[in-house]
Parts: sequence; C-alpha cells; structure tokens
Amino acid sequence: MKKKEKRARQIKALLIFGIVLTLFLILIVSTVGRKGFNTPHKFALEVVGTLQSAFTQVTSGLGTLWTDYVALWDVREENKKLSEEISKLKAINNHYQEAISTNVRLTKLLKVKESLPPPTLTAQIIGKDPSIWSRTVVVDRGSNEGVRKGMPVVTDEGVVGQVMDTSPHFAKVLLATDPNSAIDALDQSTRVQGIIKGDGHTFSMHYVLKNYIITEGDTIITSGVGGVFPKGLPIGKVSNITKSRRGMFQQITISPAVDFSTIEYLIIILTENPLTR
Repeated sequence: MKKKEKRARQIKALLIFGIVLTLFLILIVSTVGRKGFNTPHKFALEVVGTLQSAFTQVTSGLGTLWTDYVALWDVREENKKLSEEISKLKAINNHYQEAISTNVRLTKLLKVKESLPPPTLTAQIIGKDPSIWSRTVVVDRGSNEGVRKGMPVVTDEGVVGQVMDTSPHFAKVLLATDPNSAIDALDQSTRVQGIIKGDGHTFSMHYVLKNYIITEGDTIITSGVGGVFPKGLPIGKVSNITKSRRGMFQQITISPAVDFSTIEYLIIILTENPLTR
C-alpha cells in the first residue's frame, strides 16, 4: 500500500515538473519578440513546438474521429429513414398497380355486359375447389341477388361455366373444363355443330361426323341451342383433329378461350335455364 502511494506521488511530481517546464519554455519563447534567438530560445522553441505538434495531431485525430462518427451516425439514420420511405412507396405503388389492373379487368367486363342480354351480375371469385376431380369456383353472389342454378357464367374472354349451387350470399360455379359440363357449340366458320365437354384442362367437341369439315384454328362458339348460353360466345379454338378408322365421329380437341388459372371476376347472366325450371 505504501509503495503504491509512493509511486503515485512520484508520478504526480513528474507531471507537475513537466507542466512547470513547459510553461517556463513557453515563457522564454514568448519573451523573444523580434530579437534574435540564442541557444536556450532555440531549444525552448524546439521542445514547445514538438509538444504543440503532438497535441495538435492528437486533438485533430480525435476531432476527425468524432466528426466521422457523428457523420456516420447521421448517415445511418438517414439510410434508415430512406429505407422506410422506400418501403412505404413500394407498398403504395403495389396498391396503385393492383387498382389499375382491377380497373382494366372490370372495364373489359363492363364492355362485355353491354353486349349480353340483361340482366347480368358481376361477381368475384373468392374460392376454388381443391379437388382434382371437380372444377368449381365459389363467387360472392347468391340467391338473395337473383342467382339461380343453371345460369350461364362468362368473362370478357368467353364461356366460363354454369351456376351449380347457391346460398343466400354465395354461389358455386361448375367450370366448363369439368368433365360433367356440356355446352352446345358450333364452328364459327363452317357452322358445324357439336357438344363441348371438359376434360379437366381443355375441351373436346363431340358428335361431329367425319364428313363434316373442321379445321385446326377454327373458332368454336356457343350455338344458342337449348337456351342456356346466348349464341356467339367464344368457347375456344380447334387445336387438334383426329379421324380414326373406327367410329362415325371425329375426335376434336379445343383450347379454351378463357385462361381458367387467372380469372378473378365473372359475369352471371341472370336468365332462367329452361332445363331447370
């Protein structure tokens, strides 16, 4: 304990001596004025200059470090604010893009509604049947708004299907690609008629005799027969034709006009299906 106190007193004495010596040297240098330097003055100036240079470098380094630290902190804060602002702008942009996209789709549906026999009702798909055997969707319109079983459903691209079941506020739509679906159709060019059935993803046109002319690329539309779908609605295009030796009919594959994987809004034609009355 005594050794530590003795060492502390020695260090304190050296510091005091150093401070006094420095002040003495500064006093010597400051008394020179315009007179010439002698050896003590030069020595004093050298010592004082060295000390001042070291002090300046240390304080300058600390000042630079502090300035850089403060500047870096400001940059971090600014980057954080900019990042938050960019995230907000991206969210706003996505919202506007979705609004524009929805507006475009609804505008197309509105044009189609004007060409359809009234009354009609626009509906949004809110659910899809997960079953691999059934092709149905659920829409946000039901019997309270006049939706009934058997009513035809379309989009701006063409035929979608028919209403299968209803509840007061919702309805299930059987898509035309479902194997249980059947639609009276005709070739727009040759006027050859047949029945369109779904196979899960595409259509096939049945009961077309081999001697009837059907060409790949022909547009197939609703025939209006049976009073379910209005005449002239697009169903799809002929993508493949096979005439086997056996049987009376051609095997015709139809590519749907509607992209069933992307539809969001539908038009329900509020006309009674005579087959369900």
